[in-house]
Amino acid sequence: MLAGLLLLLVCQLLGEWIVLALALPVPGPVMGMVLLLIALIVAKRVPEAVRMSAEGLLRHLALLFVPAGVGLMVHAELIAAEWLVILLALVVSTVVTIVVTALVLKYLTRNMDMSGGK
Repeated sequence: MLAGLLLLLVCQLLGEWIVLALALPVPGPVMGMVLLLIALIVAKRVPEAVRMSAEGLLRHLALLFVPAGVGLMVHAELIAAEWLVILLALVVSTVVTIVVTALVLKYLTRNMDMSGGK
């Protein structure tokens, strides 16, 4: 399990380095996940150590939301003052996400036979 955790952290570190070196507008951990995905695709399997480490992290995923909750409490006055802008941003971004997802789905399924092969 320690080897799997080390691999996950190395992927994150490499992602941070790539983002810093190339000045990419992407978070380092996201780049690290992309690197891990590429490695898993190349390997054509998920090593047992990585699987065990990932499952261990997922079991305690709720703990990762604690800092976000604390941030909400710390900035409660700012959120209360700007609630309308925050609400508008949430609604607009949700609508845009749904529209883009629908358009991508329509584009990707345009040539599929939806009759079930009948």
